[in-house]
Amino acid sequence: MKLRRLAVPLAALLLAVGVGTDAHAAVPTDKPAVMASWSQPTSASAAAWNSARQHQADWAAYAFDWTTDYCSSSPDQPLGFDFRLPCQRHDFGYRNYKAIGAFPANKSRIDDSFYYDLKAKCATYNAFVRPACTSLAWTYYQAVAAFGSVQLSAAAMDKAQDLLAKGQQAQARAEARA
Repeated sequence: MKLRRLAVPLAALLLAVGVGTDAHAAVPTDKPAVMASWSQPTSASAAAWNSARQHQADWAAYAFDWTTDYCSSSPDQPLGFDFRLPCQRHDFGYRNYKAIGAFPANKSRIDDSFYYDLKAKCATYNAFVRPACTSLAWTYYQAVAAFGSVQLSAAAMDKAQDLLAKGQQAQARAEARA
């Protein structure tokens, strides 16, 4: 009889703290803070997000949406410049902030982070072709800032292609002189 009186309050206590229920599967309350830390226009933020992307299982409790269509309807690698990772982090920000109902308040920061990532990617290319990359980066950023998605115009592509050709010609002249 004494054991039974102890068992009922113990079971109630375990249920109240979530043991034996689905309460332990709840999304951590710091999800917005984690998302904010991963959507800043800094190299540390981009690196932290990329590390998490590579170890998604470690973040399963947060139920993040890691899906991506990369640069949507625009080229993921325009003129050979690889914009996939910046587009992927941008998709992460849009999808996850929309899911928690906090997108409008965070859109401009996500877009600014996208532009930061694009410029960082362009910085990895040599100085001769970098102007073509940064021209495309600016166009991609302007598109998401204005429309929420990237739609590369033929004129923007032509401008970047011209910059790329000029850069490659200058590089060839410099190498010939060396």
